[in-house]
Parts: sequence; structure tokens; C-alpha cells
Amino acid sequence: MPTVAPVEVDGFVVRAGFLKDGAYFATGEGEVVFSANGETRLRPHKTGLLAAEPALDGKGLITSGDDGCIYLTGMDGSSELVAERPRKWIDLIAAGPSGAIAFASGRTAWVRFADGREKEFSHDRAVGGLAFAPKGMRLAVSRYDGATLWWAGTEGAPVELTWKGAHLGVCFSPDGKYLVTAMQENALHGWRLADTQDMRMTGYPAKVKSMSWSVKGKYLATSGANAAILWPFSGKTGPMGQTPLQLGTRGDNLVSAVACHPVEDVCAVGYQDGMILMCRFADNAEVLLRRPGTGPVSAMGWDAEGVRLAFGTESGEAGIVSLQD
Repeated sequence: MPTVAPVEVDGFVVRAGFLKDGAYFATGEGEVVFSANGETRLRPHKTGLLAAEPALDGKGLITSGDDGCIYLTGMDGSSELVAERPRKWIDLIAAGPSGAIAFASGRTAWVRFADGREKEFSHDRAVGGLAFAPKGMRLAVSRYDGATLWWAGTEGAPVELTWKGAHLGVCFSPDGKYLVTAMQENALHGWRLADTQDMRMTGYPAKVKSMSWSVKGKYLATSGANAAILWPFSGKTGPMGQTPLQLGTRGDNLVSAVACHPVEDVCAVGYQDGMILMCRFADNAEVLLRRPGTGPVSAMGWDAEGVRLAFGTESGEAGIVSLQD
């Protein structure tokens, strides 16, 4: 049976997951908690914390805040200021290859390279989301009426992807063939990058705030409905003309967070009442990982082996679910 070890945090959990063998939790109050052999608690920001992303090399957690600062904080208690934009809210960040970090405020995005160099990318409308491609230094910036693809390491011309409406969260498929955005309306939009073919995914009763790709990139799991909606991307046309999987259907609660397993075709599904289920793609078999709590699940993340799940909620509950006794 899964067991839950609670972790004390001070507020809304913005991000939860694992850096190598240790769990991390970042809260809107500005606290970063590392839970490995004992606990380390840090407050890198002077005020609140707006976004957090694990560095791709696993060496630290990148955080940004309303103090205009971006820090790289390690499990050893170190905290390094890597970039700063005074008097700006930095609420969008992305971790890239070779130590690169992307961040944005207003209509401008920047990439900070490991050697300290920075490159600026300006847009006509406010930036809604950031994501690095799985390979190379290509940056996707979602915005109003579409997305822009930049080559951060060179001076190549950007690629403009157009679709009317406000585009917020953005992600590449693991194979780099597709780009998907969560829109201000209750829908997703995607592009097949080989020919910029549009893909529209609709029918959600609420906004999609959480997206997670399955281990081999065959499915994109999403929140925003009373089940986790998994769109198939295994065919040449992506999800177009295919019926999505619906996992963990509940009549009385919307899914607020999803996290696909790193090894198996299963997905952790978090709900607005704090419950977490683990659901298998093949037959929708369910395992209860956590009973309902006091607030919506806001963040989840697996360890590399897929035996532990870190989670946090909007009401400041957090913990580590272990699948092994």
C-alpha cells in the first residue's frame, strides 16, 4: 500500500518534485524546502516566490519572484543570484540545456547562458509561457495570437506560429515534433512543427493549468476536466481525429494537476479536493495515493525511478507518497 509522509510548508505549493534523490517544495510565500536526509529550509527571495523549475542537471532549483530576482538554490543550502530585473515581476522561467535559463516579464523574454551572457527577445504582446526544445537551444515563447520559436544560441530568424487568442502555458513534445499551448479559453492548441499544421483540442469545462507528457511521448496528459484527459500523439497527425483517454473520472471534482510516471504508462491525477489517484493507461485501473485534503492539488512530481511522488496543494499541504513499503 502507498504511504504518505507529510512535509510542513508555509503556503501555496508552486512546484514540487525531486532533484536526484531528494524532494523539493517551493511555496508562494518564498520558502524552498529540500527533504532528503533531514530537511533544509531556505528563503532566497526577499518577498514571494512566483515560479520554480528544477535545473536539467539536477544540481538545483531555479526560482523567480516579485523581487525581480532569479536564484539557483542547491540542496546543500547554497543560493546563487543568477539574474535580476529590478522592479519587475518574473513569473515565467524555463530550464534549458548547458545551464541556460529563460525568464520573462511583460513583453520581453531573456535567456541567460551558463557563462553569464544574456540575450533579449522582444515581442509585440505579453509573454504567456516559455519552454526549451528537448534538444538544442531553441526557445518557444507563447503570446497573444500564437507562439514564436527562437534560436537562442544563434542569430537565426524566428518562426512565427499563429492562432487567434491568448496562449499561456507551452511545451514541446519529447521528440520535438509538436508544440502545444494552453489557452486562456478552455482549450489547447498545437502545431506540428514540420509543416506548422494546426491542432485544436477543445471540450474542457475549465482552463488547462497542468500538462505532462507520458514516458515515451505518446500521450499528453492534461487537467481541466473531471478526468485526466490524455491526447494521443503517436500518429502522423497527432491527436486530430483520435479520441483522448479519460483517466480517473470523478463526477464531483475537477482534475487540478497531472504527472505522468517516468517509467510506466500510468499517471498521477490530483483533484480540487486534494485527492490523488494513480491511473493506468491500458485499463484505467486506479490506486488511491492520497485521500482528500483541504485544498486543490497544485503540484506533483515523480522521482527518476517512479517510486516516490512529491505533492503540494494550494492550502499549504505537502508530502511524499512512497509506492514501496
